[in-house]
Parts: sequence; C-alpha cells; structure tokens
Amino acid sequence: MQSKLESFLESLWDVGIGFCISMLLMQFVVNPLFPNVNVGAAENFGITFIFTVSSMLRKYFVRRVANWWTLRKLKLGGH
Repeated sequence: MQSKLESFLESLWDVGIGFCISMLLMQFVVNPLFPNVNVGAAENFGITFIFTVSSMLRKYFVRRVANWWTLRKLKLGGH
C-alpha cells in the first residue's frame, strides 16, 4: 500500500515528466500544425501548467481511491 505522501510524490514525478513532454509537444508539434494561431512560450507554459495541475490532482485522486478500495477489500476478507 502507498501512503498519501508516496501517492503524491509518484503523481508529482509522473506529471512533472508529462509537463516537460507537453511543453515540447506544444512548441514543436501543436503550434506548427496551427500556423494561424499565435501562441508564445509564456502562453504555452500557462496552458500546459493548467492541464498539468489538473492531471496531477486527477492522478492523486484515482490513486487514493484505488488504495482505499484495496484496503476495503482486505478488511472485508476479499481477494
């Protein structure tokens, strides 16, 4: 079982890597596909940051629910 801190740190690590990948994708893949939309590096950062925070919260919540579910099954004598 993971502690709450371990769940948080895992999600932070995972989403941090995703943030870097997303920034690169926005700058070098998405922006060139939409040449009529002018989005600078600061805007890319802001957009990516919002989705990153959302992703981290989602991942943490899902991890905690899964952990709760597993503990519940163990307490009830399930497999």
